[in-house]
Amino acid sequence: MAELSRVVVPDIGDFSGVEVIEIMVSVGDEVAAEESLVSLESDKAAMEIPSPLSGVVKELRVTLGDKVSEGDLILMMAVEATGAETTGAEAESPSEKPQPPSETVKSPPPEVAVASKSAEPPALPPSGRKSHASPAIRRFARELGVDLSKVGGSGTKGRIVKQDVKQYVKSVLAGTGTEQGGSAIPAIPLPDFSKFGEVESQPLSRIKKISGKHLHACWLNVPHVTQFDEADITTLEAFRQSNREDAEKRGVRLTPLVFIMKAVVAVLREFPQFNSSLDSENGQLIIKHYYNIGVAVDTPNGLMVPVVKGVDSKGVYDLAAELMEISSRARDGKLGAADLQGGTFSISSLGGIGGTQFTPIVNVPEVAILGVARSQMKPVWNGTDFEPRLMLPLALSYDHRVVDGADGARFVTRLSQLLNEYCKVLL
Repeated sequence: MAELSRVVVPDIGDFSGVEVIEIMVSVGDEVAAEESLVSLESDKAAMEIPSPLSGVVKELRVTLGDKVSEGDLILMMAVEATGAETTGAEAESPSEKPQPPSETVKSPPPEVAVASKSAEPPALPPSGRKSHASPAIRRFARELGVDLSKVGGSGTKGRIVKQDVKQYVKSVLAGTGTEQGGSAIPAIPLPDFSKFGEVESQPLSRIKKISGKHLHACWLNVPHVTQFDEADITTLEAFRQSNREDAEKRGVRLTPLVFIMKAVVAVLREFPQFNSSLDSENGQLIIKHYYNIGVAVDTPNGLMVPVVKGVDSKGVYDLAAELMEISSRARDGKLGAADLQGGTFSISSLGGIGGTQFTPIVNVPEVAILGVARSQMKPVWNGTDFEPRLMLPLALSYDHRVVDGADGARFVTRLSQLLNEYCKVLL
């Protein structure tokens, strides 16, 4: 027997009063779990809200142009009763009144729709027909100069997905399209690997699908430059080791990353352009007077970058405790949307794994990211003799549209100096 369930706006971070710009389902539609229901757009971002469960749409409670916030009712859905508790929707009988938004259960965070894997270009839509595509896809098409009215959709209910745009561009480049739709990097077709030996296909995790698209967009849109250096952390490491016992009494691990975060904030104060975002449409640089550091965390499902807020106002023990807590939640898949938003600068530390150097990708809309590799004991010339010093490899990647090479070198040089003379950070 079907139960009537309420589907509400999930946790969308710090956004409220977000406009409904597209409704992707109608009354009577059968909807699968994770299928997009509506598109929302604020002045900062556009997002699609997925269905938390499978069922039939019985009643729409939003219209185009409505302003919604977390917990607001989107639609009523008939769901086959299983006796199990569901996430993101509440069952109710038709006679019951809807509960207020504050009593609703949150659905999973919004996710970018995954592109169709069809290798064949979809049929073109009739001329003049409005294209059915999300804001992200419309942006992608504009960047490539593609007219979406000439692109057929292979997604649910004829929706245009990213692969459709790519296939259209490929057909134009191959001379089979109707007109030149812009330039793009052509996809590289995969051979049949099974001809050469045994193979196995493994689906990408949801996190890797989302982060992969974001990183790809960052790499294509940002002219990256990476500045390398080494910091002498011999004194800093001795200081850290001398405070290990005190940290253990407080129940925290005092890792080198905590000290690096504090040093980074000190340098960001001196070079505010690194703590900014580029508004290319209006030709402006948005300088932020707060210091929220994103920290890359290696999880079983892929890379995540939770954000530690207000690093400038926290001591090393407080930061150590927060890093332990937020990293644990990241590995357990318990981060909320707010945990991943609001970063002003990111740090990717691979020191616990190994390696000597790497080139991190800028996490747009930030303009710079610091990569940290494993420290090594090296002989360093002191003017009269070689002495063993603990050296930490640093790699600063930045957006060359915002940061000149000279300032990039000044930033990483100043950071190395502060890590070498860490007492200055504490002043």
